[in-house]
Amino acid sequence: MLSIHLHNVILFAYHGLYEHEQINGNNFEVNITVNYRPKQLVNDIAQTINYVDVYNLLNNRMQIATPLLETLVMDIAAQILAQFQLAEEVFISIKKLQPPIADFNGSVGVSYALEK
Repeated sequence: MLSIHLHNVILFAYHGLYEHEQINGNNFEVNITVNYRPKQLVNDIAQTINYVDVYNLLNNRMQIATPLLETLVMDIAAQILAQFQLAEEVFISIKKLQPPIADFNGSVGVSYALEK
């Protein structure tokens, strides 16, 4: 199994249940791992999953405001498996870096794994 990774990707978006989250937005940290079995020695970008294309998919989807992070991770994982024929498994985690919780210092997040 070969994996490609996008680690600690910081994106600004408007995900959240509360009106002030939808107006003010938040920073999110995203980690994605995509696993696949290469059919041969990988010598060309066409024989692998291009992480630039995965990033573009992620960036485009993050621009669509979504109330729940659970919905977001499940949708991104499904899109990756649908768009990249080689992909067999996806693991994604998303953290909201400044959650709207009084007296809370840290991040909150969700993670999801999906297989073909």
